[in-house]
Amino acid sequence: MKKIAVITMGVRLNQEKGYTRFRYICEFLADAGYEVDLITTTFQHWEKEQRDLEKIKADDYKFGLKFIYEPGYKKNIDLQRIRSHRIAAKNLTALLEKEGDYDLLYAEIPPNDVALAAARYAEKKGIPFVVDVNDLWPEAMRMVLDIPVVSSVLFYPLQRDAEKVYGLTSGVIGTSDEYRDRPFLHQKREIPRETVYVGNDLADFDNGAEEYMAQVNKAEDEFWVTYAGTIGTSYDIRTMVLAAGELEKRGRSDIRFKILGGGPLKAELEELANMKQIYSVEFVGYAPYGKMAAYLKKSDILVNSFVKKAPQSIVTKIGDYLAAGKAMINTCMSPEFRGKVEKDGFGVNIIPEDVIVLADMIEDMYENKEKRLEMGVKARQIAENEFDRKKSYRKIERMIAGLLEK
Repeated sequence: MKKIAVITMGVRLNQEKGYTRFRYICEFLADAGYEVDLITTTFQHWEKEQRDLEKIKADDYKFGLKFIYEPGYKKNIDLQRIRSHRIAAKNLTALLEKEGDYDLLYAEIPPNDVALAAARYAEKKGIPFVVDVNDLWPEAMRMVLDIPVVSSVLFYPLQRDAEKVYGLTSGVIGTSDEYRDRPFLHQKREIPRETVYVGNDLADFDNGAEEYMAQVNKAEDEFWVTYAGTIGTSYDIRTMVLAAGELEKRGRSDIRFKILGGGPLKAELEELANMKQIYSVEFVGYAPYGKMAAYLKKSDILVNSFVKKAPQSIVTKIGDYLAAGKAMINTCMSPEFRGKVEKDGFGVNIIPEDVIVLADMIEDMYENKEKRLEMGVKARQIAENEFDRKKSYRKIERMIAGLLEK
């Protein structure tokens, strides 16, 4: 039996917040007949606190669990996080040197230095290394700190480490075509590459929604416009709040905005709504996955809301948005995703950070039920064909099997 390590600094274990992509990959590979270890950090990224390792029961998982110490950080983008990952990278190297009897390593990037530690160990041992590109650093960090010359100097180590990882990888999985192709931007290599959207398990989504449907109360005369995800720098929730105010002025008091999730800007935006006396916006906060699914399915429109400079492409929430079978308004400027919205017909693209444009499009969809429902049907079809993990993650297993055969 071949032994694989899946390495990630961000994974949701039982009773935690966060994303499940790498846990699902571990389960998928274990079901395919591999012996799998999930190597992750003692620090829980979404809860910003150390895990209580004594409460984590190994018997609850199909795969092995190994933890490396990481001191942690308070903010998603700051120097403390960079230092924390640097320590995690050193501890990963030490763990692999001591216990790394693996036939293949599979690691996410970012964090770039943690991925580089895995890549170097794989090179040393002569085993395949697969990188899972699910964000771009330092590109994403320039959203918060973009000072000419200063940012380039500060972020150079991240850029350098990314290129080293890409030069050592045996195969590339990207959560979008853009991310899949990024390792080949500055170096031409003939290695396997695949796009595997973050996606979701449609059965889990549907079952979770059904479980919580009765707990999500929606009046018959309400029209819901919903966002689910992080409330942070890249995400244009401010424009949604102000668009709600604009629609109130137009007499559309039955159009209600539901903002699910948490993040560094949540309190500031709640204060904005209070100060401007915008009553049609509710900040729901963090919701368990099933409850979030129920909110999405009860909504009428879903908004993929990004600021102009956001570097993101096809993000985690898209799988859940599509699974809900609702029309989408997209402000993400990624050419790849805007092209997909147009080609697949599950929503409309508008320019970001424009209150009137967003309000007008919401009003247009509000008044055109047939168009809205048709988009929703197409959304669900795309979810079933391209974003359901039970189908799409087979690409990962096929790549791994091919590399191990070599």
